[in-house]
Amino acid sequence: MIGRETRVLLRHYLEQGASKAEVARRLAVSRRTVYRWIASGQLDRELDDEAVRYGPRRPGTSKLDPYKGIIEVRLAAYPKLSAVRLFREVRAAGYAGGYDQVKRYVREVRPREPEEPVRRFETPPGHQGQVDFADFRLPWGKRHALVVVLGYSRLMWLRYYERQTMRVVMRGLESSFAYFGGVPSELLFDQMKAVITDDQRDAGGRLLENGEFLRFSHHWGFRIRACRPYRAQTKGKVERPIGYIRKSFFYGREFVSDADLNARARRWVDGEANVRIHGTLKERPADRFELERPHLTPLAARPYRSLAAPVSEQEASQAPETATPRIVEVERRPLAEYAKIAGGVS
Repeated sequence: MIGRETRVLLRHYLEQGASKAEVARRLAVSRRTVYRWIASGQLDRELDDEAVRYGPRRPGTSKLDPYKGIIEVRLAAYPKLSAVRLFREVRAAGYAGGYDQVKRYVREVRPREPEEPVRRFETPPGHQGQVDFADFRLPWGKRHALVVVLGYSRLMWLRYYERQTMRVVMRGLESSFAYFGGVPSELLFDQMKAVITDDQRDAGGRLLENGEFLRFSHHWGFRIRACRPYRAQTKGKVERPIGYIRKSFFYGREFVSDADLNARARRWVDGEANVRIHGTLKERPADRFELERPHLTPLAARPYRSLAAPVSEQEASQAPETATPRIVEVERRPLAEYAKIAGGVS
């Protein structure tokens, strides 16, 4: 059997009218061989009857070849050496090629650290909740979604606020506690910065270091914890739901007001987010919450009463589930009025 290339040439030469002697000369074979190929039906075989086979490409040489050993030895001792540094070293040793060739080879041979396996970090029922803000853009301005997720069941609470203040965090958490019917033993924060308003006269920065918030946590009976050092073991349970909120609830919907936004968010949380099959747990958060509910700390007898300035009307309207401190107005009068009341002479 002759090869594909020879068969193609044989058919081509004969179709061009070349004699069998001329074909034999061009193919460097004898005329008897050409006659045998024709007699055996080689011309009648389809050209695609056998797969095309290519031999291995001969490795080419490059200017870097004599210096590859230097790169390999240096990377074995110092795996994090940059390609720029190694380029300079091989140039000093006599390499006359370009940087790109060195960069490609360094990428190919650099020792790779083994990837850290993903560790699922689960907490007992009632032990932990995670809290975070996420920004959303609406036609009438930016709104901040406060998200609270219970660590064991992944039950979610969600509400949008116009501002991101310490007071909003406290009122939002009280609303989430009412929704859950209890309080987890600890709440995890990412050192969230609360924007402190001027009327609170508090130059504080980090929410977790704020004395007012520490009193709030004591009132409700939870510990404050920052999500460090390993974020995948700590804050991921609330970060992933934020992405889920964006894709499954917010994206592709139109809202007409803050009230509409929050009403539809509540319906979505109750009717979809908390009753779906959770991707990690392979269970419904609502079903797991039935196991978690008895382990939550009971609600405080009353809402937290701030020792600082009262909430604004706007903030109070955004947290209607909780009560706000009643502020007593003191009437100011001239001293002469008080003298008359006391029976003195004006």
